Amino acid sequence: MSERKYAPGEIEKKWQEQWETNGIYKTKEATDNPYFYCLEMFPYPSGRLHMGHVRVYSIGDVVARFKRMQGFNVLHPMGWDAFGMPAENAAIKNKSHPAPWTYDNIDFMRKQQKELGVSYDWDLEVTTCRPDYYKWTQWLFLLFYKRGLAYKKKGAVNWCPECATVLANEQVEEGCCWRCGTEVVKKDLEQWYLRITDYAERLLTDLDKLSGWPERVKTMQRNWIGKSNGTEIIFGIDKHDGLITVFTTRPDTLYGVTYLVLAPEHPVIERITRKSKKKAEIQAFIEEVRKKSEIERTSVDSEKIGMFTGEYAIHPKTGDPVPIWIANYVLPDYGTGAVMGVPAHDQRDFEFATKYNLPIRVVIQPEAGELQLPLTQAYTEDGRLVDSDKFTGLPNLEAIDVISANLEQEGKGERKTSYRLRDWLISRQRYWGCPIPIVYCDNCGTQPVPEDQLPVLLPEQVEFEVAGKSPLATNENFVHTTCPSCGGHAIRETDTMDTFIDSSWYYMRYPSAKKNDGPFDTDVVNRWLPVDKYIGGIEHAVLHLLYSRFFTKVLFDAGLVNFEEPFESLLTQGMVIKEGAKMSKSKGNVVSPEDIVNKYGADTARLFILFAAPPDRDLEWNDQAVEGAYRFLGRVFRLVDTHSALFANRPAINVTGSDEKRLWQQTHYAIKKVTEDISERYQFNTAISAVMELVNAVYAYPETADKGVKLNAIQTVILLLSPIVPHITEELWRMVGHTDSVHQQDWPVFDPAALVQDEIEYAVQVNGKLRDRIVVSKDTAEDEIKELAMKSDKVSEAMAGKPIKKCIVVPGKLVNIVV
Repeated sequence: MSERKYAPGEIEKKWQEQWETNGIYKTKEATDNPYFYCLEMFPYPSGRLHMGHVRVYSIGDVVARFKRMQGFNVLHPMGWDAFGMPAENAAIKNKSHPAPWTYDNIDFMRKQQKELGVSYDWDLEVTTCRPDYYKWTQWLFLLFYKRGLAYKKKGAVNWCPECATVLANEQVEEGCCWRCGTEVVKKDLEQWYLRITDYAERLLTDLDKLSGWPERVKTMQRNWIGKSNGTEIIFGIDKHDGLITVFTTRPDTLYGVTYLVLAPEHPVIERITRKSKKKAEIQAFIEEVRKKSEIERTSVDSEKIGMFTGEYAIHPKTGDPVPIWIANYVLPDYGTGAVMGVPAHDQRDFEFATKYNLPIRVVIQPEAGELQLPLTQAYTEDGRLVDSDKFTGLPNLEAIDVISANLEQEGKGERKTSYRLRDWLISRQRYWGCPIPIVYCDNCGTQPVPEDQLPVLLPEQVEFEVAGKSPLATNENFVHTTCPSCGGHAIRETDTMDTFIDSSWYYMRYPSAKKNDGPFDTDVVNRWLPVDKYIGGIEHAVLHLLYSRFFTKVLFDAGLVNFEEPFESLLTQGMVIKEGAKMSKSKGNVVSPEDIVNKYGADTARLFILFAAPPDRDLEWNDQAVEGAYRFLGRVFRLVDTHSALFANRPAINVTGSDEKRLWQQTHYAIKKVTEDISERYQFNTAISAVMELVNAVYAYPETADKGVKLNAIQTVILLLSPIVPHITEELWRMVGHTDSVHQQDWPVFDPAALVQDEIEYAVQVNGKLRDRIVVSKDTAEDEIKELAMKSDKVSEAMAGKPIKKCIVVPGKLVNIVV
């Protein structure tokens, strides 16, 4: 009988077709089994999958398949984050429409995912650019609007000249557009915002509930929300009406203030410099600073630059004049847009004061000794107040509350909490996005589009290349409409929504993806959510993940869901690295998944990418390791093929001899290890390693030993590998005589009794070199172990009749004989 060869191309295509025909991955709504929602972040349909996609989908698929075999009802869907600038830019470049480009890419990428053997329920597929989805995105916008959480205002926004659109703060990376890398500038525009700041405290405190999230991600969100408890202090303005309110976390340093610094955008600047001879110079400085991004302005490493306005504030306690400066490092929407400069006790202020020769006044001295003057850096440690009027002598930490209370009593201050988080700017001057369902009527003002008129459809006929203007504004039929209140003429909003709106609720659409009378079925969503395991990149920590948490809390408050957090457990996978850099077309180091699948098969691609590194770490691409994964699968295939005839008449399992006991123990150890590594630690590399050890043990098992134990171990190998390499294991399962799918089997359960060692293998060393191995009963006395070790022919030969100096037994491990 000739040996079959492992032919992944033939096997994988066959089983993919059968899985689809039989519908074995359809979501079940049976109520007697526990529910498990496994979800990978859906991709943008850019046209081709890359190895980063393969990694995240393989991770998710292992979890989903494993949970099904454990008896869970598993929801494992996929969809497309299909709106966005790349499609529009491609349409402009190719003089076409974004829709065909997008849908063609979706078709191709869906085909690639099916070729990987990922167990998605494609009946639940969602595509955010289809009207049956964005109708409900618009419905949710109106929900926010009715609850006072969506509003429009004019303000300075981040503008990308290349993409000709507004960017949220989170989408500016090192001063550049996160998409195209163009330097971002500031521009004053009327824009739509969502009041995420109303939820700042809940978003912050509820992070403590997310025990299944990586601490790194939670820290990133805490830092982005940026809560500060402090005091607002009121300064008068010399020779001018009005006041300047500063926010500080250090009211204990109030008597050390030697200047105030305003953000260039602060409204008081225009009033106090209106008649200044330096007005033009000040205005030029302001315009220059506004070109810089928030990150550039606030970075620790960026140069602090400023300009004196020529005007003075009045210190609220001493009445002394305090010079008013403008500086790049103060932002208009953090705190009050004004800070007090205390150079003796803040390093940033110290550097600024030193640069511009401003006074440095010490008001905190250490408990022991005094500071050496002049200071070479700010003193930021604790101590006691000096030169602080009646507060002199107080410990500075105590003075924070005492001075704050005094300011409140005198009406010159108030304790406040401030957040770095800003409201979410969602307007985009682009076409390929969800239209904002708002109209403007001269008689009635701003009006929401009635729900029965949704969706507001994207028109097909638009002009794309109109700088600074939404393409929607070029379609007159779209722009001009009827006011829903008075029936008169109205104009539609021509901005579209930030695409992060689409991805902030898509996970709720999946369980009832075909529902046409609401965004989702509340009962169904409450049954499946929150998502049990969410898998995706760390780069979404302060964008998608924060926005999704915000959306969920709003929907909870509206009574539409009964949970406040969308994702119970989060796995953030590392990047795929080649030649020391992240795979990218620009670097020319991309490995195509198609090339790997065509040459080695999808199972090899999956096995390599799961085995090469723990999922949360970066994975270094290695061609030899891919080849090694392919060889291992071939080895497993040969193992099953050469024993397939024995499965036709399976002998009973007889665990009696030492060989049988060792393989039986190895089998149950592998079951225990793989189960724990997948379900608890998500360490797929060590799970695969345990199966490899079992395969080695089967190959080393004597032909004369019990066949039932061996066949059981081989079948266990198939079951344990089935979530990882689904095609080959489906084939092997049939080769050992089964007629149903391996993926519909119960997950094996280890027997704790099998892991109790009756016998222990000892390595025997002579002068530190391994010479033999002996197997003894676990109850064997130490002297008897020594005697058995010395009786070994290999050991006797190594000792060569030399006298023994000592013999050391390390319990359960080794015997070391020193001669």
